[in-house]
Amino acid sequence: MRVHDITRDLSLETVIYPGDVRPRFREIDNGQYRVTEMTLGSHTGTHIDAPSHYIEGGLTVDEIPPEVLVGPARVLDCTDAGEVIGPSNLLARLDGVKTVLLKTRFSALREFDPGYPSLSMEAADLIIAAGTTCIGTDAPSIEGFNSDGSVHRRLLGCGVVILELLDLSGVAEGDYFMVALPMRLKGADGSPVRVLLWDTENEV
Repeated sequence: MRVHDITRDLSLETVIYPGDVRPRFREIDNGQYRVTEMTLGSHTGTHIDAPSHYIEGGLTVDEIPPEVLVGPARVLDCTDAGEVIGPSNLLARLDGVKTVLLKTRFSALREFDPGYPSLSMEAADLIIAAGTTCIGTDAPSIEGFNSDGSVHRRLLGCGVVILELLDLSGVAEGDYFMVALPMRLKGADGSPVRVLLWDTENEV
């Protein structure tokens, strides 16, 4: 069964949302072994937004049930959606899946672009109505640059966790099995996350 790693490298070249913490790494060598001191934001690189990212009293990363981040997932090709992913891009494509991953033109980019594709409020409502519990995007954020956080609040407030800055460039539209493992950071609003997809077409 083929495995797709849809996590972006976490490095000095990582795409950074303006205002976020730029990662820094300092190697420490005591002559016997090496360790690396790292400075990272909770939303650096491929990461998860826990409900507490926007919702006071919302679940933190360590409180998200594992079953939300492990299980069937559907990749939707939205590369022709332009800057806004609306209901028309999602209609009749959400049935029967709890996790939806949005593939856009941003997967091919390695630098921040404020015109990245984002989810409209109407599309967010459609995702919630479909019973989705995890929504992912290859863009730096689920909602548009200079937005007011309303899409985040709507999704997270309804218990939908968010994965951002995935790399879906090598993955075709279709159904997969996903494992998305954040660090178990007690009380944290987000975490870098390793996200893997397994092909399920040839599953016995």
